[in-house]
Amino acid sequence: MSQLKAWRAAIVHCIADPKEVGTENAYEYFADGLLVVDGDTIRAVGDAETLLPTLPHDMLTEHHPDGLITPGFIDTHIHYPQTDMIGSYGEQLLTWLNTYTFPEEGKFADKTHARDVAERFLKELLRNGTTTALVFGTVHKVSVEAFFEACEEQNLRMICGKVMMDRNAPDYLTDTPESSYQESKELIDTWHNKGRLHYAITPRFAPTSSDEQLQLAGQLLGEYDDVYMHTHLSENVDECAWVQDLFPNSKNYLDVYDQNQLLSERSVFAHGIHLCDSEYHRLHETGSAIAFCPTSNLFIGSGLFKLSKAEEYNVNVGMGTDVGGGTSFSILQTLNEAYKVVQLQNENLNPIKSLYLATLGGAKALRLENKIGNLVAGSEADFVILDKKATPLLTSRLALAQSIEESLFVFMTLGDDRAIQATYSAGQCVHLR
Repeated sequence: MSQLKAWRAAIVHCIADPKEVGTENAYEYFADGLLVVDGDTIRAVGDAETLLPTLPHDMLTEHHPDGLITPGFIDTHIHYPQTDMIGSYGEQLLTWLNTYTFPEEGKFADKTHARDVAERFLKELLRNGTTTALVFGTVHKVSVEAFFEACEEQNLRMICGKVMMDRNAPDYLTDTPESSYQESKELIDTWHNKGRLHYAITPRFAPTSSDEQLQLAGQLLGEYDDVYMHTHLSENVDECAWVQDLFPNSKNYLDVYDQNQLLSERSVFAHGIHLCDSEYHRLHETGSAIAFCPTSNLFIGSGLFKLSKAEEYNVNVGMGTDVGGGTSFSILQTLNEAYKVVQLQNENLNPIKSLYLATLGGAKALRLENKIGNLVAGSEADFVILDKKATPLLTSRLALAQSIEESLFVFMTLGDDRAIQATYSAGQCVHLR
């Protein structure tokens, strides 16, 4: 029996970085498009009138005349254990961690609690059209096991890791260099590349790891060809000063990680706001990526990410919601805030570039562009159907849009989870509004 199925709607996806090829050459748009899926894989995408005569007459086709299909969104930095503390009031980074984050993460020693939060977290991601995320667990091994078990049930392409943290945190949240190495290794051997799952070595950030722990994290990264490394970098001015005090022999914040062999093509650093030119250069040189987390950076008062500076040095950038410092699971709302962050620096963020950052750019940051991030034939069938009539305001505003760029911008400024009609992972519907 054929597994062919098609979705007919307006379709848009990026095929390159607008910075490299120009905006007009960076995307494909089909006003009346057809997305053809064979099982879990995209077979074709193009104009419906052109493709339909080439396909079986009895093929099942869903028609969404008010829909806009895009690739599934990719979140390159988020904390699933912080789901229940989103929207916590009134602190900047270091105080915020001690006041809210650490007590909440302490609950994840209980695997039942971890599984409950993991399931609710994944529902929120999928309700918002996010099909892949790079995710922090907690210091507890069971927190990652619970997360991966929940992902496996829905065949999601997800990346997660156990936090490594042996100092400057409460006793109930610290491990040791040896235990963090051993437990991370066990998790890699069990879960990395199991189905669509991947592991990320996850030192929380330099101040909460000793030299010995960072050295072992680097050793672990060197032992596996394709595991990820996920941590924080230069989020807050006080944090940067603290790092310099803790690591007086480092040239800068990034150098702390660099000295421990933690920069690689699969290393993703969240935030990267307060960087010097040599840090941007080193990120590019090693193929490391930055996760741009605008709602978090504004909410916690951390600063404005310099997207144009990252582009100048050809550093890979993806979007991150950074829940719970971030205030929304929605990549659409994250792009809304990203536009404003760039505006505050007297620059503009084109909606095609925004779509790129949320899809193909995120995939490139995660070195998964051969699997996800756009809708070309051979890619995994992770996609989202946006609803042009999701709210009265979207309906009236989109009716006036003169181009796909304008339509995307309206979705990115006025859209949220209500705009997501359906989310598909590996060809299967995992959310239907």
